[in-house]
Amino acid sequence: MLQRIQSIFLAISIIGMGLFLALPIWTKVAADGVQKAELTAIKLTHQINATQSNIQPVYYLIILAILVAGIAAYAIFQFRNRVLQSALCAVNSIVMTVIMGLVIYFTFYKTAKLFDPELPGKYEFGFYGLVGSMLANVFANRFIRKDERVVQQSKRFR
Repeated sequence: MLQRIQSIFLAISIIGMGLFLALPIWTKVAADGVQKAELTAIKLTHQINATQSNIQPVYYLIILAILVAGIAAYAIFQFRNRVLQSALCAVNSIVMTVIMGLVIYFTFYKTAKLFDPELPGKYEFGFYGLVGSMLANVFANRFIRKDERVVQQSKRFR
């Protein structure tokens, strides 16, 4: 049934990945206010001054985020096969961990060398969309396993 709690958590996971795609993930502004760096799901932008900037595409973040949202959407409709639904949530957890690793790599290692290494930058709403999506996926998987245990116990009583 689509109104189960795990379906709601999977929908929250999809919404979180939408926020990750639509909003900035991380920003950093130099102490002098001239240089700026911004990470979105599309690109990493380093603005050196008013007229010069470096743009590095990061399309694999988009691909992975769409993959996570697609797997979560497919998992919502697999409510009759809880084992498959749980496996899809596990795959989503792995892909979201890869996304988180890439974001941390960009924020700590790639952009720290650009300017002001002592300034850490600031995580934006897109990052928190990813974190919320990860938490919702964990809760969805927990409730899927709980449903499977209930079904197995009811079969045992027959």
